[in-house]
Amino acid sequence: MTDIRRLHPTVRMNQAVIHGGLVYTAGQAAQDNPGASVAVQTAEVLRRVDDLLRDAGTDKTRILTAYLYLPDMADFGEMNRVWDAWVAPNAKPARTTIAAGLTEPHYNIEIGVIAAL
Repeated sequence: MTDIRRLHPTVRMNQAVIHGGLVYTAGQAAQDNPGASVAVQTAEVLRRVDDLLRDAGTDKTRILTAYLYLPDMADFGEMNRVWDAWVAPNAKPARTTIAAGLTEPHYNIEIGVIAAL
C-alpha cells in the first residue's frame, strides 16, 4: 500500500494530500485579499497553489487538471487574463470552470488542482 502524506492541516481538512504519485489540493481562496477584484484574488490563489505544489515536491508544469469556481461568470475574462499569464505555456492542464456559490461572499474565485509528482 502506498503511503498517504497530508500537508498543512486545518480544523476540517488538509490543504494538500499526496498519494499514488499525485498531489490533490484543497480549493484555495484569497484569504489575504477579501473583497478584492477577481484578478487580485486569482493572482493570490495561484500563488497559494504554487506554494502547495512546491511543498509537495512538484510545480505547475505537472498539473494534470484544475477546477476553478467562480460565483459570477461575468468575471471569466478577467480571471482568464491572470490564469493565462500564470499557466505554463507548454504544460497547460485540463481545466473546468464552474459557476458556484463560495463559502464566503467576499471570495471571487476558488481553485483546486491535481498534479503529478
